Amino acid sequence: MKEIVIVTQNRTGLMADISEALAGAGVNIETLEAEEVHELAVVNLTVDKYDPALLALHNAGFEAVTEDAIVVRIPDEPGGLARVAKRFKDANIDLRSIRILRRHKGFALVALAADRSKEALDLVRDCLVNK
Repeated sequence: MKEIVIVTQNRTGLMADISEALAGAGVNIETLEAEEVHELAVVNLTVDKYDPALLALHNAGFEAVTEDAIVVRIPDEPGGLARVAKRFKDANIDLRSIRILRRHKGFALVALAADRSKEALDLVRDCLVNK
């Protein structure tokens, strides 16, 4: 899975501009998280049409960066995420982002983005969604 990250000045209408740019390119937003950090907006999203989304965002004046995300299935219980995060801590691999995608029937699907992707994959091979 690929994530798209936009870091830009926060302003009124920002989400409208991003979503309109993607809609105009026929891109459906699958997940979206946005937050204000000081005067900046940090927007994380996944989409159904990755390349057209990047082009549409670029044409709309947004600088978007991308990274691979690893999707894991973990028990939806206290400590479930902590056990996975500790693997990364013990291996000294930085988790750049964590997104809970879905919780269903006692399990959670979680997207993780980390540095050293190959080593990160090896850490969670037992719980990868797409092995």
